[in-house]
Amino acid sequence: MGHWLERNIVEPGKLPLLLALASFVLTFVVTRVVTRLIRAGKGPFGNVSAGGVHVHHVVPGVVLVVVGGFGALAGRHGPGSGVCAILFGVGAGLVLDEFALILHLADVYWTAEGRKSVEIVVLTAALVGLVLAGFAPFGVNDVSASELHDRGTVIASVGANFLFSLLALSKGKARTALFGVIVPLVAVIGAVRLARPGSPWARRFYRRRPHARARAGLRAYHHDRRWAVPSRRLQDWIGGRPDSQDTRVPQRQ
Repeated sequence: MGHWLERNIVEPGKLPLLLALASFVLTFVVTRVVTRLIRAGKGPFGNVSAGGVHVHHVVPGVVLVVVGGFGALAGRHGPGSGVCAILFGVGAGLVLDEFALILHLADVYWTAEGRKSVEIVVLTAALVGLVLAGFAPFGVNDVSASELHDRGTVIASVGANFLFSLLALSKGKARTALFGVIVPLVAVIGAVRLARPGSPWARRFYRRRPHARARAGLRAYHHDRRWAVPSRRLQDWIGGRPDSQDTRVPQRQ
């Protein structure tokens, strides 16, 4: 294990990234445990208030992100970079745990809208994990030494994958587009499949194609019907069940 860590993490300079990811995930888990205990009225924990204002944990999270981020940029390799990485990971965990509050500018932590926080945390951890595992953005990590000299090949590879990611995004597949930035094949799959109803692609190209529009709507309906409930249950298991639980099956568009 020590040899693997040295060869795959320490030597390539990925130790700060590993520390940041570990502290990010651990902070999110601990934060959710504490908030669920506060919600249930158990344990010694309670909300923090200052001058009658409830201080959300996104506030110290922003401070830690700023300190860790600027510290990492100003510092050099060594123990300091590891400390800054941990500070950044802890801050990012606190901030993204309340991502839904920032998005809606309202306290939606224990509502159905609050599931966005859990979703963005899982997505972030997965993307960083892929980078840590060796996948590089736009898929240029496997370029050989001879190909590195051919800058045109590299630029074409990056440009093509970026185009596929943009196509997937325009088809209403944000998660596929994000993962496609790291894993090129994912972007290709998202780019060639039918667009989601209501996406920019569907509004532009399916407007006069009723058959394609109907197929896209039917496919989206079956996809949401199949995955909506399991996805909600997983998010509730990770982040806690919202106050108002909407368990209805998505309606056909």
